[in-house]
Amino acid sequence: MFKKFFAILFILLSVSLHSQTVFSKYAGEFLSIGVGGRALGMGGSFVAVANDVTSGYYNPAGLANLNYPQISLMHDERFGNLVNYNYAAVAIPYGKSWSFGLSIMRLGVDKIYDTREALVDKNTGKVIYDITLPSARIDPSLIKEVSNQDWAFYFTGAKRHSDKFYYGANVKIIKRDIAEASAFGIGFDLGALYKPDENLVIGANLQDATTTFVSWSTGRTELITPTLKLGAAYSLNFLGGTILPALDFDIRFENRRFASQFNIGPVSFDPHFGLEYNFRNLFAIRGGYNDIKQLTVGAGVKLPKLNIDYSFARFAMSEEDRLPDTHRISLILTLEEARFLR
Repeated sequence: MFKKFFAILFILLSVSLHSQTVFSKYAGEFLSIGVGGRALGMGGSFVAVANDVTSGYYNPAGLANLNYPQISLMHDERFGNLVNYNYAAVAIPYGKSWSFGLSIMRLGVDKIYDTREALVDKNTGKVIYDITLPSARIDPSLIKEVSNQDWAFYFTGAKRHSDKFYYGANVKIIKRDIAEASAFGIGFDLGALYKPDENLVIGANLQDATTTFVSWSTGRTELITPTLKLGAAYSLNFLGGTILPALDFDIRFENRRFASQFNIGPVSFDPHFGLEYNFRNLFAIRGGYNDIKQLTVGAGVKLPKLNIDYSFARFAMSEEDRLPDTHRISLILTLEEARFLR
């Protein structure tokens, strides 16, 4: 079923990639999947929470929270292993106030059936392109397998302007391939964190701030419009640990309308809700609701120098129609030694 779906999607994409420049709705959707078991367990509400290596994705300003170098890895399989999503990142503090990081994401769909040159005339055996002909048939020996790969590279810099205000930016490189077509893009993100008091954090991340250009080898150029992410988080002591509620809003200008949770004309609003309970920095439990109407839960344990985080997501659909559940596990290694301290 899913292979047929991706085969149809591939054909539609290959037909539509003509020479033109367009503001393409969902052109940057693969960049919205999310990273890190902690954040995903909280429904992706992490713009204000961002304080580790995954900040390069959620809010570049959050990278300034680091006091030690960190490395993160995550693997995610979707739709019965048809879609593979991998993430890796490294970040280092530099001097008294700077931090720098690199994040890499890959979304891949392999073994997509390409039938564009597999339609033949059953009488002559020659390749034809009109499927409505009575003599048309598919020759299985002519079906090829192709793949779709999407890569993103985030180069992040962040600075502690003061104890209460951090800011940062990403330079974002995009590489996309589908069969013989390829694309290259570049964009920028701008982030900020403000801490009005010890417990409250307010965050903002303007993704694709200058509009991200994705240029295809076919001559088509897609433009990814800016997305403004706003968030707030408040921590308080509870039952011997810390409870952290967080709320984010994704504000897009793509005219998503019915694909969003609510909208005002072409401007759409998608909230995320998240909650984390952390017991003495030993283990944590999490829950949330994300922008694609998934309920999420998660948990994490902290070992010496290593955080292991798990998240689980299920679409809010009927039992008969719902897609397979999504499980994610991520690791964060912190080089917590005196010689690496900021």
